[in-house]
Amino acid sequence: MAFARPKHIAVIPDGNRRWARKHGKSPVEGHEAGIDNLGNLLKWCREFGVRECTAWGFSTENFDRPPSEVYGLMKLFEKKLREFEKNDDLRKNKIRVCVLGDLGRFPSGLRNKIMELEKSTEKHDKYRFNVLLSYGGRKELLDAVNRALAGGARHVDDASFRKLLWTGALSSDPDLVIRTAGESRTSGFLPWQSAYSEYYFSKKLWPDFGRADFVSALRDYSKRKRRFGK
Repeated sequence: MAFARPKHIAVIPDGNRRWARKHGKSPVEGHEAGIDNLGNLLKWCREFGVRECTAWGFSTENFDRPPSEVYGLMKLFEKKLREFEKNDDLRKNKIRVCVLGDLGRFPSGLRNKIMELEKSTEKHDKYRFNVLLSYGGRKELLDAVNRALAGGARHVDDASFRKLLWTGALSSDPDLVIRTAGESRTSGFLPWQSAYSEYYFSKKLWPDFGRADFVSALRDYSKRKRRFGK
């Protein structure tokens, strides 16, 4: 398809719990359906030449959800990380996986699985998949400022500040941010990095977001004229 394509797409995959309620399933089953659709997202990105993809998987505020749901999500993340590590697509397509956020809040077993997955893909250099877990934009900025102060910094510039962010490992800022489930807000998603990103809002619940919806987002992006504040 001949249209301008973003190099880096970021996604706020909203609507997993609503999808679960709609289908008579538990919240964790909804989240599992959402995680499985991220695998489709990676395929669509490869199909259309998008080299980097970032997805928000769990916010810092999500820890305030019912304990049973949070516990179920922690176990689900471990399960999916094990499955993902065994996925031949990572090796075949040279996909590097980076998990970013305040990971110290996670159980040690989950942190170990994250490190194992990152280690096993660290030399992959064709595509990049960033997963934001225990991530909140305001908390990220505050943490970066406090780290700069603790380090005795009297001045920071764009480059040095980026290195202090949890998401300092992102290779570029997102060109396009997609949010699903009919919500038209950013909810603190990558406030520093998405300052000049284009946004696309879809009414589809994330587990129902398909290839045709992805193509619609790309076509919409191709019509934008990016000025970067100029």
